[in-house]
Amino acid sequence: MIQPLLFLTLLLVLGFISKNTSLIMAVLVLYVFAIFASDSKLLTLVQSKGINWGVTVITIAVLAPIATGQIGFKDLYQIVQSPSGWIALLSGLAVALIAKYGLSLLANDPEITTALVMGTIIAVAFFKGVAVGPLIGAGIAFIILAIYEWLKGIIGM
Repeated sequence: MIQPLLFLTLLLVLGFISKNTSLIMAVLVLYVFAIFASDSKLLTLVQSKGINWGVTVITIAVLAPIATGQIGFKDLYQIVQSPSGWIALLSGLAVALIAKYGLSLLANDPEITTALVMGTIIAVAFFKGVAVGPLIGAGIAFIILAIYEWLKGIIGM
């Protein structure tokens, strides 16, 4: 029980050093869960469903301007009228597809998960990154690993 709390303390210190409110809040919530609900299934539930919940919250935030009327059909029409609209549309498609493969990689490979989480923590703590990194990072890792395996098969490594 002490090792997780020490690790969380390190992350909390990194959050304060980097002035990253998201990291600080996440660590404090996990402190509460680890201390008061360590023997319950709450942490397991958060671990297994948290990414999906986070994606849902992000999707709600992205769609909110439609609900408020700030984005409408006129804006949708304007997307196809400009190169930047097409680029943004294609980028959104690419990121969603990359994240799809990242989700399966995160679910199936704990070693990759640990490395991606550490990379995300470093980016959030020191470079003001945003913690959606593990999902996109896993997708990128999936693509690179697939290319690596393909090349390995061709070269015969």
